[in-house]
Amino acid sequence: MTKTMTMNRRAPHPLPTRAAWLVPLVAALAGCAAGPDFQRPSAPTVAAYTADPPSAAALAAASAGARQGQQLADAPVPAGWWQEFHNKPLDRLVARALAESPTLAAAQANLRQAEHAYAAAAGSTRLPQLSAQLSAQRQGTNSAAMGLPGGERTFSLGNAGLALGYDFDLAGGNRRALEALAAQTEYQSHQLAGARLTLAATVVLTAITQARLTDQIAATEKLIEVQAGQLQITRERVALGAASEAEALPLATQLDQTRAGLPLLHNQREQTRHLLAVLSGTPPAAFDVPNFQLADFVLPPTLPLRVPSALVRQRPDIQASEALLHAASAQYGAAIARRYPQLTLSASVGAQALTAAGLFGPGSLVWGVGGQLAQPLFNPGLKANVRAFNAALEAAEANYKEVVLQSLRQVADVLRTLESDALAEQSLESASRSADQGLDLVERQHRLGAASYLQLLLAQQQALQTRLGVLDVQGRRLANTVALYRAMGGGGEEASPPAPIGSRRDTAPPMRTTWADVSP
Repeated sequence: MTKTMTMNRRAPHPLPTRAAWLVPLVAALAGCAAGPDFQRPSAPTVAAYTADPPSAAALAAASAGARQGQQLADAPVPAGWWQEFHNKPLDRLVARALAESPTLAAAQANLRQAEHAYAAAAGSTRLPQLSAQLSAQRQGTNSAAMGLPGGERTFSLGNAGLALGYDFDLAGGNRRALEALAAQTEYQSHQLAGARLTLAATVVLTAITQARLTDQIAATEKLIEVQAGQLQITRERVALGAASEAEALPLATQLDQTRAGLPLLHNQREQTRHLLAVLSGTPPAAFDVPNFQLADFVLPPTLPLRVPSALVRQRPDIQASEALLHAASAQYGAAIARRYPQLTLSASVGAQALTAAGLFGPGSLVWGVGGQLAQPLFNPGLKANVRAFNAALEAAEANYKEVVLQSLRQVADVLRTLESDALAEQSLESASRSADQGLDLVERQHRLGAASYLQLLLAQQQALQTRLGVLDVQGRRLANTVALYRAMGGGGEEASPPAPIGSRRDTAPPMRTTWADVSP
């Protein structure tokens, strides 16, 4: 008992020493930020997209045909890459879509929302908060209720003052939260860039599709005319007894099948017109869509092919996924910071009086200064919260890897498709030239009487059917060229690493100390 009492007497003496340690501790903690600092993911180490490089000879081989060949080069994608097709109506259409599209307007609004959310959070956490208050109330007391003389008294009470508060953010939780919001803003910026790329690519692809359908409709109508003439001659021969009905029926079936495909082509072309109008922010009935043809498009002779390490700094979807990874890392740090001490200082100054006239008079001044240092001691939910955000960070890392892998696959697929298209176009162009030469030979024979009109129609049909195949592969090659531009990320400049605290939108001093990660 005596020993206990002695200890109680001596206990107050070390307190000043302990309090003195708080000053450097608070100063040190004020420069810390809990959780891991974000490190930008490393770029892929592979140097190619496919096990075997695309055949340069195959891509260039089409130069012997009607269209020029292509070659791959490690070069930046032009900002206005669609201008490489040298189609002025297309350029105007893309420009109008980029200016009028509701999709881009929504993406721009999302970016502004993220910027304002960051500014709102920064304004609420970085600087002290000052508020003013003015109040008046009428009160009554009854002394008799407390056994005192005096009875009931009624009086007025007025208050006016200023209150100042500031959170010192010892563990850097507010800074991590701002870092997460800055990363969310970066994400919306990349989403906007991705929306612009997708919109431009969709406009160009739709215009190419419309051009292919227009040319195929013209060739199909000519083919129907030839097949109808062939059927008419065969029926005349049946009527004369020079042929049987069995010869005419297959020709009639073939003609009807060709005619059945024509409305579908018209419908598809109209749908492309409607889509181009909507992409340009205009109702289909109020928009005059240009009438594109494949001959209006120039196949770009050089295709930009960035190495994988440059691709991940170029594609908007990869950059957006990286921004989400950064946000998850910062949110994880903010969750860790909630487990550490929180220091809040407050101060107030004002006046208080029983009458409005004396509110700002002598003797009405009231003031107060306070501080609060809070340390969670037992709160299992905080630890579970850290684990939850750590799992979210792991998910963001896995999603980033998935986006990168899918991007590499898309480029690999496009490269193989371009190689296949070039070989197919080379073969079909050769077949078309042979069919045209055969048609020219039959036409000369027909003029000399050495070939019948039916033989001429058959040669025309063969040439037209081969031409339809050429139109199809030409359209595919143009479309897959667009797909490569899109897979390369369009013409956006290489993005710089996400901004740390202390740069760009964030004007607070940079972090001096990083707290070690806390094991979940």
